[in-house]
Amino acid sequence: MQATMTQPNARARRERTSFKGIGRAIKYLTKHGRQAVLPYIFLIIATLSQLAVPRMIRNVIDAVTSGFLADQVLQALENIPAPFMSAALPQILDALGYDSAWSLEQLTATLEADLGNAPQALMTALVAILVFALLRGVFSFLQAFWAEKNSQSVAYDLRNDLYAKIQQLSFAYHDKNQTGQLMIRATDDVEKVRLFIGQGLLQLVGAVILLSGTVIILFSSNVALAWTAMPILPIAIVLFGVFASLAQPMFTKVQQKLSTLNTVLQENLAGVKVIKAFTREKEQQAKFRAAADDTMNQSIAVNRLFTFLFPLVFLIANLGQAAILYVGGKQIIVGTLSIGAWQEFSLYLMYLFFPIMMFGAIVTQMGQASASADRVFEILDAESDIVDKPNASKLPAVKGDVKFENVTFRYVGGGDPVLKNVTFEAKSGETIALLGATGSGKTSIINLLPRFYDPVEGSITIDGHDLRDVTLDSLRSQIGIVLQETTLFSGTIRENIAFGKPDATLEEVQAAAKSAAAHDFIMSFPDGYNTHVGERGITLSGGQKQRVAIARALLLNPRILILDDSTSSVDVATEVHIQAALETLMKGRTSFVIAQRISTVINADKILVLEKGEIVAQGKHAQLMEEEPIYAEIYNSQILSQQSEVSS
Repeated sequence: MQATMTQPNARARRERTSFKGIGRAIKYLTKHGRQAVLPYIFLIIATLSQLAVPRMIRNVIDAVTSGFLADQVLQALENIPAPFMSAALPQILDALGYDSAWSLEQLTATLEADLGNAPQALMTALVAILVFALLRGVFSFLQAFWAEKNSQSVAYDLRNDLYAKIQQLSFAYHDKNQTGQLMIRATDDVEKVRLFIGQGLLQLVGAVILLSGTVIILFSSNVALAWTAMPILPIAIVLFGVFASLAQPMFTKVQQKLSTLNTVLQENLAGVKVIKAFTREKEQQAKFRAAADDTMNQSIAVNRLFTFLFPLVFLIANLGQAAILYVGGKQIIVGTLSIGAWQEFSLYLMYLFFPIMMFGAIVTQMGQASASADRVFEILDAESDIVDKPNASKLPAVKGDVKFENVTFRYVGGGDPVLKNVTFEAKSGETIALLGATGSGKTSIINLLPRFYDPVEGSITIDGHDLRDVTLDSLRSQIGIVLQETTLFSGTIRENIAFGKPDATLEEVQAAAKSAAAHDFIMSFPDGYNTHVGERGITLSGGQKQRVAIARALLLNPRILILDDSTSSVDVATEVHIQAALETLMKGRTSFVIAQRISTVINADKILVLEKGEIVAQGKHAQLMEEEPIYAEIYNSQILSQQSEVSS
């Protein structure tokens, strides 16, 4: 009952709005020093240039209107008869806003000055507008360039850190997490974080600067109109805050659905031959369509939220605009607000509404980036089960004495132990064969030796050194491994053989290939050792891939050799060649060999027979044939099977 209660609580904690991840991603900018600050310096200059333009436009309008008004008044003065001038002059001065004590000569001089200065004021304002526009254009370009460079640098760092972390994580972590899930975090999630740092964050800072500057200018130019516009801001900010808290968990679900979709796609591409062989195309297409439907439905749910947000914000903005038109119109009617000042205020009002509109896009991008950043840092914060101890020492060159003492092991979440109190010893240079049915624990033993996993109980030592007391690099560099599932990498055959020793000469690579009976088939290719093997070695047969893998292990000249059923994918003739090579190469090395056929390990120094995670028999072939009925039964069943195959 407790487990069922804990799971929803954990899910609720995961879905709770949190922006810590995006904050940590932004800190990656600090690694790039002054370069990280440049876009924001350019942003400030570009924004200030933008804020200066409405004032210049006001000057243009005021210059035009004052010149036009001066010209009209001068013409009117010329048409007023002299006898009536003394009576009309005070009213004219009062209407124009001048001192009523002025003389006609003072008024005429002022009007002529306004008329004469109007063209120069107009030209000055127009030149200033062009200069500020040029400044804004240049610094906007610089801002965008450096912001993009910074965001690409952050994405580069994040992907490298992710890859390094994934490489460090233990096998137990990879057992619990699907490849497609990890791939989508290293690609799509990182890209969403990059877009926010390169665009959204800069837009957010720019919107705050523009909004703050606009508010200051509005209050400095017309307090009454400014107070009319202010109620819009807190309402819009509260709205975006609420929508951001609702959107972030929804974006997390979108990324989860996308990860599931990517996993289905990755599995189907990797297993396309199996799908076609079993004619399961329709079933797999239905599975993919179901994952695609889930992704689409979740994305629609997010868009539904924002289709409600934006019309609501526009409604509030339009109500604010209507209120300002009413108050400003009254001021123009009574003559307390000029046309130029009204136009200036209207432009600054657009600067007030524009950042508010931008917040909608920023909230969307921030929600996506925050959800993705949390998923990225979930991997970066993951703790590996297998790590070097703080005081781990370097394992010296080993002789190869291996000892298992009362080793018990279970996989994470696996329930019953897969190994129970396993105890045996391998002397330097001995060949240890592991036999048993599928699931008996053979692979678990060889996984424990290079510390892919740690035992739950007991200890494993090499030359008396507990594996948990030495560094992983020094341990694994002295163990050569050929796994049952052969993995080759895109590149040439030479590069794959030299994978563990990239500086190996061609002669060394060829020597390893000859020992693994791979040289002849390699030379049969037109490009020889420079032949490209394709993705996962697809251009090679199973037996060829296995021989390349054997050569890769032998090139390291390891003191300890692990061969996990390394001849299972080769024909009988090739197996004979490989076995002969391996018998020579295993001399002087401690070798652990997993084999399904007793004939391949009949000459081993010690044969361990496993059943349900326990060693039920151990010894040499002759001894086991006499003393252990289980081994004799396995041997006889295989001999009879081989004889029946030959007779048929």
